[in-house]
Amino acid sequence: MKIKKGDLVQVITGKDKGKQGKVIVAYPREDRVLVEGVNRVKKHTKAGTTARGSKTGGIITTEAPIHVSNVALVVEKDGKKVTTRVGYRFDDNGNKIRVARRTGEDI
Repeated sequence: MKIKKGDLVQVITGKDKGKQGKVIVAYPREDRVLVEGVNRVKKHTKAGTTARGSKTGGIITTEAPIHVSNVALVVEKDGKKVTTRVGYRFDDNGNKIRVARRTGEDI
């Protein structure tokens, strides 16, 4: 998967189109990523009490995973943030390096 944990991405389609955020978790087997502040859903959790006696539960708003095809990597070019596709190249030692297609720079 070309998007990794810690990358800055922008949503390119869906209800959160245009929003940017950092990738919190990548799920390569499902081709999904968890982006902070994007695809927020409400979860209803069962009410209960903790050991101290405080109430827990209710409605909690959290992020849900989004498909990796719906996000694009954001890189900085001339002081502006632009979206780009990701490619690969090999350095002299044979290590695989990610490359921003739009700018040609290493990521």
